[in-house]
Amino acid sequence: MPKHARKRQKVARDEVVQPLGSNHLAALTDDANKDDEERRLESRLFGVSYVPSSSSSSKKKTAMEADAGFVISDGEEPGAGADSRELEHMLDSDLFFIDDGAAPSSSDSGTVPDATHLGIDKSHSEGEDDDDQESSGRETEEIEYVPQETESIPEIVTEEHDQTTSAEDAQTRRKAPAWVDPDDANLQVSLTAHTRLRKLRDAPSEDTVSGREYERKLRRQFERINPTPEWATKARKKLHSSKRRRSSGSDSDVDDTIEDILPDLLASTGGISAGKKSRVLTQGVISVDRLRDANQAAPAEGEIKSVQFHPSPQIPVLLTASTDRRLRLFHVDGLTNPHAQTLHVPSLPITNAVFHPSGSSIFMTGPRPFYYTYDLQSGASHRSPRGLWGTTFSSANQDASMETCAFSPDGDVLAVAGRRGHIHLVDWRSGSAQVVAGLKANAAIKSLWWSRVQNGELLSLTQDSQVYVWDVRQRKCVKRWQDEGGFGSKIMSGDQQGNYLSIGSNIGLVNVYNARSLGGDSKPKPLKTIGNLTTNISCLQYNHDAQLLAMASDVKRDQLRLVHLPSLTVYGNWPTSKTPLAHVTSMDFSVGSEYLAIGNNKGRALLYHLRDFAQQ
Repeated sequence: MPKHARKRQKVARDEVVQPLGSNHLAALTDDANKDDEERRLESRLFGVSYVPSSSSSSKKKTAMEADAGFVISDGEEPGAGADSRELEHMLDSDLFFIDDGAAPSSSDSGTVPDATHLGIDKSHSEGEDDDDQESSGRETEEIEYVPQETESIPEIVTEEHDQTTSAEDAQTRRKAPAWVDPDDANLQVSLTAHTRLRKLRDAPSEDTVSGREYERKLRRQFERINPTPEWATKARKKLHSSKRRRSSGSDSDVDDTIEDILPDLLASTGGISAGKKSRVLTQGVISVDRLRDANQAAPAEGEIKSVQFHPSPQIPVLLTASTDRRLRLFHVDGLTNPHAQTLHVPSLPITNAVFHPSGSSIFMTGPRPFYYTYDLQSGASHRSPRGLWGTTFSSANQDASMETCAFSPDGDVLAVAGRRGHIHLVDWRSGSAQVVAGLKANAAIKSLWWSRVQNGELLSLTQDSQVYVWDVRQRKCVKRWQDEGGFGSKIMSGDQQGNYLSIGSNIGLVNVYNARSLGGDSKPKPLKTIGNLTTNISCLQYNHDAQLLAMASDVKRDQLRLVHLPSLTVYGNWPTSKTPLAHVTSMDFSVGSEYLAIGNNKGRALLYHLRDFAQQ
């Protein structure tokens, strides 16, 4: 198949196609057509070496320049040394800079330029054209002279490096800020322009300050209003001391530490891993902070009837029981207090819910002749049979309510107040929860409390303000005494150590007794009668080390007081008239008294932080 004929432009073989403008480019790059004046100009502008065209032409140019009134010398002046020639081959970018007002950085100052900054380009000098290699001997001496100066440069850099290293070591000891605003140095702030800034002045005449000084004054004002907390100061001291011990690592320091700890360890009967002793409170003022409500994640729809913290310090759990027949568990961390679980009991209006002393289960009672238990490990709930644990009680003798009850300190026996002065003792250790014994008082039982001084002693408060002391082992009353004043006593409570016993009346009086002296006196006298409240006392609660007593009344709003037990005085700084407590229905301290939970009639479990018992 014949190829299609195409027209092609005929080009002569010996003809070379030149690009547009190549003639002008060749004229610019041709050094032969340049005179000495152009060569000198290129040498000063572009930094190339100056090579004269010829000696005869240079003489003519010199004469012409002399006639014109100026002389451009390409040789050395008499008496000029190497100092005048060392900057001859430097570029303009190295000789000049643009002053923009910014100070040079510390890293740039004090550094010695290397050989490339001095105009010595070894690769360029080796790759010059043959014309450059035929330059005069004076220029060769200049190139050979500069490397002799560069031999001393490492020594200078080494000396300055030692100085900068020592300065950097001093700076690393102080913690550097995460970010620094460079504009703070140029900032100017007037302290008299705004009323709020006048407090920052050191003198009335002080007006304008720099940004750094303004920052320092703000920091000083903040530290004056919010001083460094004591726990942070102690933590820093411990951190510095531990670092010093680790750095020294000597046996003498270890021996000194053991000698300091050993006396306190041998003088105490507590465990080695036990926490430190709690701080001794002072009377008059107490530090209390309000936190987010403990049940904010799941508020109750009715009145809070009971709040209690878990008895174990490793389990920060709080239970709340409300009139909506629900029991809720919360993980108390002081920040979000997340909701853990809700237990709905439709058949029981819960009025009393407590943890078992072992912390393994929850015991719930109400105005019904049965109870509920909830196992925390298995999540199983159990309801007791009617008739008080399956006994042969007749329907006429059945107790209609089990609201008043109390576990023994070891959790083996449960005492339940029945009708007409009866007290039922239930064996909880066997697991069958059977009634093993009964006690009988002359009046209706209002409150029960197990004594910590004598094992097996149970105290009961009757409606006629009589206190019965029962020996559970012998099933008999060993002592009976009348509450001082007899003001219609309603509630009785004591501390965990067995030092104090408090009885509240229906007119707001609270008698505080010494629990250890109750056995010897036939008619005990109260240490003090506290009359700061005027209505029926509904709650009495001690903290873990018996330094605080919280008493409250649910008749009026905001009726709560904290008592300093060593001095038997009431704190006056908290709660105040603006503390939103509402009608207080229940309250409880945490295991270490770090938190105080308060339940009210609005379904809220208020949470407060006691600074004096904060974990160090």
